[in-house]
Amino acid sequence: QVQLVESGGGLVQPGGSLRLSCAASSERSFSPNGMGWFRQAPGKERELVAMTWSGSSTRYGDSVKGRFTISRDNAKNTVYLQMNRLRPEDTAVYYCTASARRVVWSAMTDSSQYDYWGQGTQVTVSS
Repeated sequence: QVQLVESGGGLVQPGGSLRLSCAASSERSFSPNGMGWFRQAPGKERELVAMTWSGSSTRYGDSVKGRFTISRDNAKNTVYLQMNRLRPEDTAVYYCTASARRVVWSAMTDSSQYDYWGQGTQVTVSS
């Protein structure tokens, strides 16, 4: 059983920054190929925010490119999301996800491709 535990969400003003963290743990040895973040706003589908893969490749959702940065500490099985220049439309529940295998580029935005999910952390951008 793999557990993903997120932290770092909260309330921030437009233009501000937040940093999310997600640590993966398991009773057995677990080294995920991919780790990253999706988000879901009320009434909307879950959408890709950012993913990082073994070999350091990354993919970002179009709406966050240039503002968000994903990074990973493989020794700690932890992934981070630095969110800068936040906008009200970034308000959502952010979910950490992990995949044991590599997901092909064309399928990376499909949340059903990922094996493990955290409980989610709320990010609210409002003045």
